[in-house]
Amino acid sequence: MTTINVPTREEVSPSNQAIFDKLKSGLGMVPNLYATLAHSEHALGNYLAFQNAKSTLSGKAREVVNLVVSEVNSCEYCLAAHTAIGKSVGFTDAQILEIRSGKASFDARLDALARLARNITVNRGHADQAVVDAFFAAGWTKANLVDAIVVIGDKTVTNYLHGTTRVPVDFPAAPKLDA
Repeated sequence: MTTINVPTREEVSPSNQAIFDKLKSGLGMVPNLYATLAHSEHALGNYLAFQNAKSTLSGKAREVVNLVVSEVNSCEYCLAAHTAIGKSVGFTDAQILEIRSGKASFDARLDALARLARNITVNRGHADQAVVDAFFAAGWTKANLVDAIVVIGDKTVTNYLHGTTRVPVDFPAAPKLDA
């Protein structure tokens, strides 16, 4: 089995070194999955620009999508990272577990978003019309739908990167979701 290493600052290009420095300054670390993107000259910068682009979705709503998609795609790295981020945006441990299952009974709008994100991810982009209709009925807009799909794409990239590289998880492990 080929092992993909997590590159150190010294192993990446000067432009990626500058990104590493900025990440370390802002986050206190360079997450392993971000570092792995730096094997490419352009992927890390492109991904961070994509991830940090403006959105009609709040940070909390984006975390709902991140948690749902990471659960569907069985990404232990992203589940660990987004469990920590989910707590930082105000979700409780119980709410995070429920979101990962594709529901959010504690908030009708977030519930519609979680159900939509799960449905789109499970069905590989072919959402059930009833789920889309329920999303709109909960007060979401066409712009929100497009931005939710963008977040699904963003999260799928890192889910697939970890699923393929299996780099070490450098966040506290997310608890297992009861079946």
